[in-house]
Amino acid sequence: MLTDPFSTNRITSTIIGSAIRVHRATGPGLLESVYSPCLVFELRESGLSVALQYPIPLVYHGIRLDAGYRADMVVDDTVLVELKSVESLAPIHTAQMLTYLKLSSKPVGLLINFNVPVLKDGVKRVLNPEMMKNERALAEAPDGPVASLDKPTSLPDSELDKPTSLPE
Repeated sequence: MLTDPFSTNRITSTIIGSAIRVHRATGPGLLESVYSPCLVFELRESGLSVALQYPIPLVYHGIRLDAGYRADMVVDDTVLVELKSVESLAPIHTAQMLTYLKLSSKPVGLLINFNVPVLKDGVKRVLNPEMMKNERALAEAPDGPVASLDKPTSLPDSELDKPTSLPE
């Protein structure tokens, strides 16, 4: 049985609930730069700390290089968040998140694509396989290191499937 020593389930649930509120207010189809400050506002209102443009360290042959990699945000120094506004999340987005998690030693990341009618369809929770203590649990997971979507605690299940209405 896996434990949650970093409270990642609570944090990711709050992040997803906040993203759903932003998506409902703004709708899909905007630039990532529009969603970011709105999400930061919601997260801080929820009592979470947010670091923007979080530097991702790269150590090569024992030398720390300033390669310029940056995650969109890190929440409560635990969850890496990458925002997207694309037609659909691609495998390269997951691969990039896995690399960022490995390099930053963060336990979990969220890919959030705001360019979808229902936001829960645009959220992917990615676990850092190197932080998983129980390799057996990782091997038994249906999607490997990619886990299923957390349900936000702040919204009832009936609200999760509501499409965002677009202005006419």
